[in-house]
Amino acid sequence: MNINLTLIVQMLVFIVLIWFTMKFVWPMILGPMEERSRKIAAGLEAAEKGKQELAQANERAEVVLREARERAAHIIDQAQHRANDMVEEAKGAATAEGARLLASAKEQIGLEAAHARDSLRRDVAQIAVSAASKILQREIDPRTHSDLIDQLAAQI
Repeated sequence: MNINLTLIVQMLVFIVLIWFTMKFVWPMILGPMEERSRKIAAGLEAAEKGKQELAQANERAEVVLREARERAAHIIDQAQHRANDMVEEAKGAATAEGARLLASAKEQIGLEAAHARDSLRRDVAQIAVSAASKILQREIDPRTHSDLIDQLAAQI
């Protein structure tokens, strides 16, 4: 056989093999490869989208946390103001109650002092009558001389 003919036949067989491979085998290899490439691209895209959504969720969470902190600080501030107001009200009520009790005590002391003075006057009048009766060596009837005793008590 001739080397040229063998070379030409081999070239033709090679060309037919290339054509057959390109026509039937290559699409069967490229199809799954392209599908796999599309899946990888879709996965990468989904991962990127997930990263963006995660970043947005983190931003929203930060905003919500910031608002919650501000609201909590506001509530604490209001509670402290209310507590201060309640303390001031209690101080005012205690001061008013103290003043009322002081006035009541002063009034009570005044009444008791007046009672004590009246009682002391009566006792002094009785002692004076008793002393006068001993001096006169006779009994003075307190019922008959009650006007005289009342005058004496008023003078004392």
